[in-house]
Amino acid sequence: MKFFYPRQHTVTREVWCGGVGLHTGADVTIRLKPAPPDFGIRFQRTDLTGKPVITAHYRQVVDTFQATTIGIAGAVVGTVEHLMAAFYGCGVDNVLVEVDGPEIPILDGSAAPYTGLIRKAGVREQDAVRRCLIVDRPMVVKEDGAYIRVTPSDHFRIDCAIDFPHPLVGKQRYSWSFCENSFKREIAKARTFGFLKDVRKLQTMGRAQGGSLANAIVLDECGLLNREGFRYADECVRHKLLDFMGDLALIGMPVVGAFHVHRAGHSLHSRFLKQLMTRPGTCSLAQPSCIPTGVFPASRLPAFAGQISSVAKPI
Repeated sequence: MKFFYPRQHTVTREVWCGGVGLHTGADVTIRLKPAPPDFGIRFQRTDLTGKPVITAHYRQVVDTFQATTIGIAGAVVGTVEHLMAAFYGCGVDNVLVEVDGPEIPILDGSAAPYTGLIRKAGVREQDAVRRCLIVDRPMVVKEDGAYIRVTPSDHFRIDCAIDFPHPLVGKQRYSWSFCENSFKREIAKARTFGFLKDVRKLQTMGRAQGGSLANAIVLDECGLLNREGFRYADECVRHKLLDFMGDLALIGMPVVGAFHVHRAGHSLHSRFLKQLMTRPGTCSLAQPSCIPTGVFPASRLPAFAGQISSVAKPI
């Protein structure tokens, strides 16, 4: 599969999978269906009256506690970030996601099963130009020692750092630039992680009801409960990078810029996206007609005659 051609892409055929929701514990099935150009990523709650449709968009975020939840008029879909990261990493612009429950299945806790599902579906080019968001000026958003900073760049890059007081985690940092197959190889397989004391507390709050060692890395005070160990020595920071990428996909188009993400979570991701898209002069649009196959994004993108406020409006 090639990634990030100048034109938009959708899945070639319908595919499905099912599993348990990490926080709700609900058994859920999702179906990925081809969609027309400029459709974007939309989630449809097929189990609810009227089958409401929720656009995957930063303005539709209604909850960021332990996951990213989007919603409209009382209908919600939770834990969308891993699937959204897979769409971003596989170059899918337009797809309808039918879901028969309140949360996307956690599967193995990473984005790898979703990249596999997308590859099973196939990805086809559409007769419509893909647009990119270009970062023109530096911007930073801070909160309680955490921050997200973005600076202009000719490529999409993320530098992510975490710091947890645990002997198997501690301070970790990972820098990643998009190139063909790098998402699948370096990021997609990184699983969500948590600490046993926090998991127990979450479960008393009615969260993490579907969590298990089959879909998360769990650490006690000094060790790792998963017998198979880590998939990467720095799997925790790679997963945090994956989470940021999934939330960034809620902009609705690829972004050209260098991101520095330090100890941030879903709440700060959401605040950052809102400021990025509303602060005057920070970003502009481009039609990436000069992007070479397999490399995203390329430099010297031609200007697009449009306004950021008109892009990817939720329905």
